[in-house]
Parts: sequence; C-alpha cells; structure tokens
Amino acid sequence: MKLAKRMKNMKASEIREILKITENPEIISFAGGLPAPELFPIEDIKKINERVLVEDGQKALQYTTTEGYQPLRTWIAKRMEKRLDTNFNEDEILITHGSQQALDLGGKVFLDEEDVVICESPTYLAAISAFKMFGAKFEEISCDDDGMDMDELEKILKSNTKVKLIYVIPDFQNPSGRTWSLERRKKLAELSNQYEIPVIEDNPYGELRFEGEFLPSISAFDKKGYIMCTGTFSKIYCPGYRIGWIAGNKELIRQFILVKQGSDLQCNTMSQITIAKYLEEYDIDKHIEKIRKVYKKRRDLAVHTMEKSFPKVVKFTRPQGGLFAWVELPEYIDAREILKVSLKENIAFVPGGSFYPNGGNENTFRINFSNMQEDRIVDGLTRLGRILYQYIENEV
Repeated sequence: MKLAKRMKNMKASEIREILKITENPEIISFAGGLPAPELFPIEDIKKINERVLVEDGQKALQYTTTEGYQPLRTWIAKRMEKRLDTNFNEDEILITHGSQQALDLGGKVFLDEEDVVICESPTYLAAISAFKMFGAKFEEISCDDDGMDMDELEKILKSNTKVKLIYVIPDFQNPSGRTWSLERRKKLAELSNQYEIPVIEDNPYGELRFEGEFLPSISAFDKKGYIMCTGTFSKIYCPGYRIGWIAGNKELIRQFILVKQGSDLQCNTMSQITIAKYLEEYDIDKHIEKIRKVYKKRRDLAVHTMEKSFPKVVKFTRPQGGLFAWVELPEYIDAREILKVSLKENIAFVPGGSFYPNGGNENTFRINFSNMQEDRIVDGLTRLGRILYQYIENEV
C-alpha cells in the first residue's frame, strides 16, 4: 500500500505512548499534561446539560456554523480583552477542537514543504508533530528565564528567507514552565511586524498564574495583524469537551475557517452551548481560583521535594504558574535511560529530547505536577531523586 510522502515523517506521540503505560493505577505519573479530574465541575455540568437539553435541545443537537456558537465567541473576545489586553471581536474568533486543532489549521494555512517554523528551544511536542506533517523545517531559538533570545531571532529573520511562521508559548511554557518578560513580548511583536512574519501565540496555561502579575498578550502590541492567539477551556474547565479557539484578524480567520470546513465542518454544538451556559450561570473566576490554589500547592510540593531529594548537579525550573517544571541533568546522562529505571519503580515522566525538533538535549525531562495527589507527588519525586543519585554516582 502506498501512503502519502508526509507519513514518512510521522511517528506516535511519545507522551501518548507513555500515557498508555500510566493507565496502570500503580504508576505515579508526572508524564501527561493532565488537569486534576477531581476539580472538574461535574455536578454543575450535569445541571447545565439538563437545562440545555430542556430549553435549547433542538439547537444544541443540530449543526452550527464553522465559526462556532456566537455567544461563546463573544465571551472569549471579552475575556481576552480583560485578561490579555487584546482587541479581538467575536468575528475574529474561531472555535476549534482544543488549541491543538488551531495548530494543525495553522500548518495548513501557512506552511508548504521545506518552509521554516521558528520556535523556542525546547517547544511543545504536539506543535512539532502538527507542523512536521506539512514538511516544515525548524529553527530553534535559545531561551532564558525571560523567554526567547530576540537578537538570535532577528539574525534568523534577516538571513533565512524560508521562514513562514513563528510559534511561541509565552506563559508557563510547555515544557519548560518559563514565562516571557514584557520587553520580549513587545520585541517579538515589533519583529513580526517588521519582517511580516505571522506568529501563533499559544496560550493554554495563561489563566493558571500562581504568583506575580498577569502580562499582556504579544498580540496586544501587534500593529499590523500578524499575531494570532490560541486558547482553550481544557485547563480551566475540562479537557473532554475539546473546545478551544484561535483569535486573529478577520482575513486570517477567514482562511482558518476555510481549512476547518475541509477538516470537520464545525466543533460539537452541544459542548459549545453547554460551556456558554455554564459561563452565564456560574462564576468561572471562582472555579479557576480553586484550580490555582490546588496547582500552586502541588507546584510548591514538587519544587520543595526536588530541592530536597534531587542531586545538586540537577537543575530545574520554578514556574510561576501552569502545569510543568523542566529538569536538566548533567550532559552525559540520557533521561531515556533514567526513565527505563524509573518505570520499574512505577514512576513516569517525559524525556526531554522529543521537545527539540532538531534533536539533541537528551539530558532533560519534563515533570507535570497538576495531576497527582500531593502524597504521590512527594513519594514519586523522592523515589526519583534516589534513582538519580544512584545513576549519577554510577556514571561519575
């Protein structure tokens, strides 16, 4: 059987493969970027679902427009203006199946074979997969605690005529947990406008800030309409509905609508109306605050346990929000080998090499702290620390 050429570049998601292992309840998993299921507002959703079916059942079970349910798009536009200082309206919002679909649509809209995507180093694994589908190449830009190196970015923009897209996660980045400074956000908007290169600003975690001030979206400084923003209800409501969005100027959104029509026509009508009704009837800020408190406690426990239990030569980030911390081992250690040992001890994490589209950096791994209960976080990271000590001592 002859498959499309693009399939030669595709492989299973490493995270998804590891998650198959973690279905075993004995596994202490720091692998997936999973929200805490005990925080899903199940009873509230049950009540809203019943109301939607009784009051609006025919509409909720019918097809809707590709753009998505209008009251939901209106809420998103207002929320982004309030939280991110953006200026999008409802006609500049497209509802997607999670923010992941927005990345896939972005590849269809912007990328041809051999085009270049500029990204942070490391970057989101599933974004790499989405863009590779279209034959894209990657230029990785080094990052520090303030975000992407803007001097390095400008050098590439000046020299590489194949660049078609910049992809970034400025808030509590996946996988590193880092957050961009205000100055870096302004500079990226300036460079995007100067070189006329579109940006997809992925923002699934921005609402989950534990400390410090919320920062504006990069698009808040966009003067020419080159910057698009994604968002999702997966991290602040529940992921099972698979409802996210992408915001951008009307012409770009029109292109995204065209390619979405070729993919799935629309997102689930019932899910959209249920979420919109929930936002109307309940206090989403109160719910998000409850999530933040739980995740902050788990972040604090994870960081404290790593400080106490990991060898001093091991470095890790201390994120101000989000779901992840990033761990760097001495260069001579392969995190995949550590994973083999840790899985025998029923501990899982994601090796970091897959987050680098051009390879390398196998001495890194990602820790998720949102999904496990507090006692399992302490137990798992303490045991992982013992494994690291043994492995590092054996290698020295």
